[in-house]
Amino acid sequence: MRIGFIGLGVMGRPMAGHLIAAGHELALSRVKPVSAHLVEAGGKAATTPAEAEKGADAVILMLPDTPDVEAVLTGPDGVIGALKPGAIVIDMSSIDPVATRRFADGVAEAGALWVDAPVSGGQAGAGNAALSIMCGGTDAAFAAALPLLELMGKRITHVGGNGAGRTAKVCNQIIVGLTIEAVAEAMLLAGAMDVDRAKVREALLGGFADSTILKVHGERMIDEAFDPGFRINLHRKDMTLATEAARSLGLALPNAANVQQLMNAAIGRGDGDLDHSALIRTLAAMSSA
Repeated sequence: MRIGFIGLGVMGRPMAGHLIAAGHELALSRVKPVSAHLVEAGGKAATTPAEAEKGADAVILMLPDTPDVEAVLTGPDGVIGALKPGAIVIDMSSIDPVATRRFADGVAEAGALWVDAPVSGGQAGAGNAALSIMCGGTDAAFAAALPLLELMGKRITHVGGNGAGRTAKVCNQIIVGLTIEAVAEAMLLAGAMDVDRAKVREALLGGFADSTILKVHGERMIDEAFDPGFRINLHRKDMTLATEAARSLGLALPNAANVQQLMNAAIGRGDGDLDHSALIRTLAAMSSA
């Protein structure tokens, strides 16, 4: 297939690489030096989203936030104006579920298919083509997208109609955010009690407290290895989506709101570009520990 790929960030670069390796022809929007290796591997550089999409069978978006997706879809030189009939738009960004449905309607009016397909698994999952992918869209759109998604992920779930995949991702980010905060509290307490945090983590693995987050992020906290797999800035955006949805629906999500505020504090301290496991630094600062 000819694919336009827009969004060559930490996650997007390896995802695009898997598609090129599988033999697809990729037009890559806004190639920078850090993504030049994708052109060397066979991708073609495009200067605008419309140029990346022109004549493509599919376009894949992997962008930071809702305004970025809106600009790429509907702005000058946007994707929707360049879509060929029957093409499929696969938006793998983590953005607002309500806006997602509006974007899907615009794509449908252009005679194309839509799938929202946000991911979980971080940089490691993107690199290993082992992402969990949560999809929203019609049965026909999901069937068309599935062969491409299988090149980037292992667990691929069709959750429901347009926006359903995005809702599942917000739910995922609530659980991840709250669990990271819980692990950070536990590691902070262990250290304050002069108990070896690595031994505490080892003791908890395999019990009810065991989780991927305890394994991966607990180790990051112990080693103070906060190079970003997923930045606090981006996770705060997802927690904001959760709290805004809760407000609009009249729901109480008190702990999601608390973690959002903790992330606000982390960003205020200048830690927004660190991995979200660096929340332990914010808790330590609040505790003067």
